[in-house]
Amino acid sequence: MIRVVAVVSLLCLLVLVLYLPSAHPPERFLAQLRIEHQATAEFWGEAPALRILSLALGMQDAARQATPVPSAADAPPSTALGGAVAHEMASVNQRLFDNAYFRSIDALVLLAAFRLSTLLEWLPWLAAFALAVLADGGIVRLIKSKEFKQHDPELFALYACLAIVVACATVVGFVVPLSLHPLVMPGIPIAISVLLSRALASFHRRA
Repeated sequence: MIRVVAVVSLLCLLVLVLYLPSAHPPERFLAQLRIEHQATAEFWGEAPALRILSLALGMQDAARQATPVPSAADAPPSTALGGAVAHEMASVNQRLFDNAYFRSIDALVLLAAFRLSTLLEWLPWLAAFALAVLADGGIVRLIKSKEFKQHDPELFALYACLAIVVACATVVGFVVPLSLHPLVMPGIPIAISVLLSRALASFHRRA
């Protein structure tokens, strides 16, 4: 059951991520980014909002450097034939990537980087809570084994599937061009850690 939920969730996620750039122009994602940056500045303060935006821009620059699109200026001047071939290949790449769909993907990546940066901004503060909740689940599991209580595979599967669904919904939340409250992204690690803790508490342990 857990594998089925994971595979279906990932397939739906892939379809959605590929569909959104074709359904929305790049201006839609950029406008959403401006709205959420303003909301973040009003809710958390100007300094955290600027740190989040700076980290998001750095992520986008790193992604562009990792997959650069060749330009005509990059053509090697070694020989006339080689230069002509390189120039033509660069022109083909420019025509392939310089369209509305790929510009929407670029804007979508920037929006996703901004939301991921919001999550990373508060992740160190939430790590202690997540570890405490997981430790609590492990202790409950240990106590159950000492008391010879039967494990509950149904509850384990339920909580594990919910954690997978929340993780996939998080990735959807990174790219969907809808306004999210500034507390949504910081609340995701809490929700996933609680679900994993309950799944761990229901997992079988031999005494």
